[in-house]
Amino acid sequence: MEEFKVQTAKHPVPNSSPMRPHSEHPKDHAAKRLSSTSNGTSDGGAGAKTPVEITALEESFRRFAIHGDTRATGKDMNGKNWSKLCKDCGVIDGKGITLTDVDIVFSKVKSKSARTITYSQFKEALEELARKRFKDKSSEDAAQEVYRMIEGKSPVIAGVTRAVASPTVSRLTDTTKFTGSHKERFDETGRGKGKAGRVEVVDASGYVSGYKHAGSYEKKVSKPPQKPM
Repeated sequence: MEEFKVQTAKHPVPNSSPMRPHSEHPKDHAAKRLSSTSNGTSDGGAGAKTPVEITALEESFRRFAIHGDTRATGKDMNGKNWSKLCKDCGVIDGKGITLTDVDIVFSKVKSKSARTITYSQFKEALEELARKRFKDKSSEDAAQEVYRMIEGKSPVIAGVTRAVASPTVSRLTDTTKFTGSHKERFDETGRGKGKAGRVEVVDASGYVSGYKHAGSYEKKVSKPPQKPM
């Protein structure tokens, strides 16, 4: 019997492998990897996680990249948002750098058939503008100046356009200045009378037009009931 046990130990059952822990299931590992990517982390050696640091400049790049586009991932930026970034962050000063310069640099750094730029191309475009904006500084110092102008910034959302009061419009909408049949369509407070202001209502009460004491005759002739003696 002991000899049989020894032989069994030397010859394990074919096609047998140790059970994989539940945490190491392929699907769980894929979900874990995607979660790490979205959280800015990556798997390091010996099962450790190495956080991926995102600079303030890259964070601003992502904010502007997804602005106005629900399908954007933040990894690339289109020309419209690139121009908005340069405008909102003050890179465009109207003298050294104009909107035309921004568009030219965007077309220069992007790929030939692409419509967007990556983060590396974004930095390349900023360095191109920095040399033109700060001509009295070195390339590195000029680039740092432009970086500081963008770091921590977010897209500026314009407010709702307000209607400007016009004297002509005010005069046309002032019901106190209406004349003729238009005047009859509104009461003293400027509120419309509805159908009564559009259709002539025939007065069938029997009183002449403009009589102000309608219904007072019945009150005068009616006598209070006499009390029994």
